[in-house]
Amino acid sequence: MENDEHLNGPQADAPLGARTSTSLSANGDGGVAPSSSVRPELVEGRAKGDAHTPERKCILSGAHDAKDNLIRLAISPDGLVLPDIRAKAPGRGAWLGVDRETLDAAQKKGKLKGALARAFKGKPLTIPDDLGQMIETALERAFLDRLGLESRAGTVSVGSDRIGEAARKGRVHLLLHAADAGEDGNRKLDQALRVGSDAEGTDLRGLVLPLPRTILSMALGRENVVHVALTDRAAALRVEHDLSRWRGFIGRKSGAEPRDSSRGLSALTGLKNADGPAAGDDV
Repeated sequence: MENDEHLNGPQADAPLGARTSTSLSANGDGGVAPSSSVRPELVEGRAKGDAHTPERKCILSGAHDAKDNLIRLAISPDGLVLPDIRAKAPGRGAWLGVDRETLDAAQKKGKLKGALARAFKGKPLTIPDDLGQMIETALERAFLDRLGLESRAGTVSVGSDRIGEAARKGRVHLLLHAADAGEDGNRKLDQALRVGSDAEGTDLRGLVLPLPRTILSMALGRENVVHVALTDRAAALRVEHDLSRWRGFIGRKSGAEPRDSSRGLSALTGLKNADGPAAGDDV
């Protein structure tokens, strides 16, 4: 079965997709374990939302998952393989459902080259040596862009006092902390989240991002953003999706410092003039 073909049956083992649709916390195996960082209704909402989503097959693992959970690769007119994070580029696509460690190992061993050759029907291809980094950067950029969009739409709250008040009233659906946020501040907001969510005594808490406050502040166009709260359920689902795809891909590196995102942006720009759709392709 071709990796671009629609699949409508139950999901098989999906190394990345199964993780990203239900969880946010990296585990010791480089995957992502079920998390207490997200209110239960978000997980339920994601499951319902994925029920009729077309599926794709990962070219490396052979596992099937909803295409929204996977990472699409496309080729530029000159044959350069590039990440197409939003799956908008025309032409034939190849789909990945593994984390970066697995991808880098497959590229080093030559398995990625063979899988891409089959996916793109033997077209001449050039695989960037830093493809894994390009994907990671593009996923990080997609998350930050989404957070910025939601902020401009008025669904994001910042500031400890404001977030604490909203959390205690049960209005916070997703709580995020900068990597350099103080433990005491995190603990207070986490407790407010549990109170407002009627989850006292549980381990429900905000998620500590692998991003410092300087990056969050730039993404939101504000000063000294240490904590971020999503106060709209639909917005929280959108942010959680982009965040979990990124963290699912970086796996064990989820605590790493962020890198400059310019490479990811240029990679996406390079796909705008890609070849038109191939017969039988997914776009």
